[in-house]
Amino acid sequence: MKPTLLILAAGMGSRYGGLKQIDGIGPNQEPIIEYSIYDAISSGFGKIVFVIRKEFDEAFRSRFNKFSDRIKIEYAYQPVNIKLDGVDIVDRAKPWGTSHAVLVAKDIINEPFAVINADDYYGAGSYKLMADFLKNECKPNLMSMIGYTLRNTLSDYGTVNRGVCAVDKKNNLIEVVERVKIANQNGKVKYNIGSDEESEELNPDCSVSMNYWGFHPSIFKEIEYGLHNFINENSKNPTAEYYIPNIVTDMIVSNKMSVRVIPTNDNWFGVTYKEDKPMAIAQINKYIKSGIYPKNLWD
Repeated sequence: MKPTLLILAAGMGSRYGGLKQIDGIGPNQEPIIEYSIYDAISSGFGKIVFVIRKEFDEAFRSRFNKFSDRIKIEYAYQPVNIKLDGVDIVDRAKPWGTSHAVLVAKDIINEPFAVINADDYYGAGSYKLMADFLKNECKPNLMSMIGYTLRNTLSDYGTVNRGVCAVDKKNNLIEVVERVKIANQNGKVKYNIGSDEESEELNPDCSVSMNYWGFHPSIFKEIEYGLHNFINENSKNPTAEYYIPNIVTDMIVSNKMSVRVIPTNDNWFGVTYKEDKPMAIAQINKYIKSGIYPKNLWD
């Protein structure tokens, strides 16, 4: 069975002011999502599931259903709240985070699947690595994460925050340690730059998480259980969010699963804000010149 790619896109409207305003970064105005779809098809994924806000349904279908002759396309909607047995509805303005976003796809995903953010570029080779894992190794007690080399995720335009991975001898994840305000400084990679805390050096070749996960569908039950407890514990906190790393950490600590960190040499870059556009265009043009992508992506 071919794996599925789950694309988290419910937050896109708020960042860009609506789907139609997403800037193209390819030579024919292809947005970043189209490169993700292209890489998924090339790597052997069999289905794309978009998690979106329901009000963007028509805009998504009009833009992305054109790929349905190449790969199956489905949609799941992330509402602000979620109905769970034994959980009261909480008055809040935003959904319950990325774990909630994954959970809304539980009824349409029955196979191993990968999870990515809609506005991030993950690299063509990383999709092949993930697809191979999902087809051949993924099981209820062994899931995965693509580990990026820190130096391949840094920005030339300021500091970044990254989750630095600690792994065991089998390259299974032990923990993710959040490091903030990371940048190159005087030829070295350091964190806490410009903060009140002392800046310290990081190994530029260490592995970091960019939230590219590979899951067995059994994780839906675990997310539902974890989210149930989280909402009850945070019913009076209208901004609390239950993220994917929260459920992953809970399952590792409780020995319910191991998470294989799959190393990649691909570059990662984010296209979250319009200011990121020139860098993204330059990167895609470089990949086209090197033959990774055709100039006309869908010809």
